[in-house]
Amino acid sequence: MKHSSPEFARIARRGTVLRCQVGSGAHGLALTGRNDRDEMGICVEPPEYVVGLRPFEQYIHRTRPEHTRSGPDDLDLTVYSLRKWTRLALDGNPTVLLPLFVPRDEIVAITSVGHDLRANARRLLSRRAGLRFLGYLRAQRDRLEGVRGGRHTNRPELVDRYGFDTKYAYHMVRLGIQGVELMETGRITLPVPEPERTWLLELRRGEHSRDEALARAGELEQRLAALCRSSDLPEEPDHAWADRWLVETYQRAWAGL
Repeated sequence: MKHSSPEFARIARRGTVLRCQVGSGAHGLALTGRNDRDEMGICVEPPEYVVGLRPFEQYIHRTRPEHTRSGPDDLDLTVYSLRKWTRLALDGNPTVLLPLFVPRDEIVAITSVGHDLRANARRLLSRRAGLRFLGYLRAQRDRLEGVRGGRHTNRPELVDRYGFDTKYAYHMVRLGIQGVELMETGRITLPVPEPERTWLLELRRGEHSRDEALARAGELEQRLAALCRSSDLPEEPDHAWADRWLVETYQRAWAGL
């Protein structure tokens, strides 16, 4: 079954417990008139999609057709099942963690379940998240340097103008900044605070060179690698709590409580 089917759209709409912006706008790094809107949602799916044979893991909606680049004001929305989102969050996926920290004005919809989830953010965090940020940072740096295979850009216009994909580069550095903050404080501040926000916007506008971006990423990589060993966050998240919370949340939701 396609992730964008009308059936999945109905499940996502009816079961949403939290939906928010997670793209450049939420980070405070959008450029006027040049950004699409990326949103993430979390939903409680009906019981037949949990204990029956019909699977539901996520619903995807895009304003543009599949495999077409989004443009200004387009919407890209992914709504995860609560179970899948929790698995990804426990594993420290950098993007999936963002709904725990976005400011209230970036929240599109939220229920008591969503509030409870955000209130218990600390239970989902661990040094594992730092390792995930570190892995993404290293992979993006390697591709920008050309030492790892795989396409790192679908923005040839930026390469033509600046000599490298500045949007890809700023995402690389942002991952380092936010990974370091998460390991040091147990939080991700959104939008990105100053002076880092201005530096990242300058990089996105081509005001810093590729070498400067790589040097900054290298410094952040070293700090983050050290913090993954020394952070006050636990080595592993609270899986036992997450399991209990999921069971209780699904039972209450299905009972209409």
